[in-house]
Amino acid sequence: MAAPTPSNPAGIDWVTVGANSIARTEITVGQFRGYVQATGTVTQAERAGGGQVYEAGWVQKAGWIWATPFGGGSAAAEGEPAVHVTFDEAQAFCRWAGGRLPGDAEWVSAAYTEQRAAPPPPFVRGQTYAYPSGDSPASAQCLGDCGPAAAARALRHGAKLWRGDGHARAGSTPAGVNGLHEMGGNVWEWVQEPRGAGGHADRRTRGGSWWYGAAPMRADHLQDKPAGTAVVYIGWRCARDG
Repeated sequence: MAAPTPSNPAGIDWVTVGANSIARTEITVGQFRGYVQATGTVTQAERAGGGQVYEAGWVQKAGWIWATPFGGGSAAAEGEPAVHVTFDEAQAFCRWAGGRLPGDAEWVSAAYTEQRAAPPPPFVRGQTYAYPSGDSPASAQCLGDCGPAAAARALRHGAKLWRGDGHARAGSTPAGVNGLHEMGGNVWEWVQEPRGAGGHADRRTRGGSWWYGAAPMRADHLQDKPAGTAVVYIGWRCARDG
């Protein structure tokens, strides 16, 4: 995280990829807290009493909000990914932070195709990888396919989960394609891919999450959710022009 400035109030660590820039990590609880304090935002999940999780059907969880993602009064660390935030709420944060949500093609390009002039091994400029972590999902935060390190770094704040182990702190997994962290696994990320019109239109999420194995981390895996969805395994990162 960079130091906040008037032009970068969230202190986003911007990485240039192609013609534009994208955040190095998913937006964190600490960054979202700064936005909430500056704007007085109260999220949909807070107004509803809690966000959701899937447990053989969607279940609302009392107190599961961005500051306490797994409820129980256990506050998230500042570096954990912010979740329980809808598409429109994520977009509003990115606008405040000096950017926007990434477009779908923009996100895919940054996640899978190495574009640094001199990337560190094993990455090769111009190569498109199977996963945002490279040829293998092994270093990502996912269920089963990502190895024992994923379970070891998972945070769930004592919650009993029907599936999965929980998310990792943003930036805690090894850097992947273009030096970005957690583009695959950890939490799904909202992108600007409209489906239909109106406030309930579906919006695409990319990259998979800790709740799944490696398959949703691939570029050909498409998954959309209603824009008003606020759940424990959807977060986001911002992009900006130039």
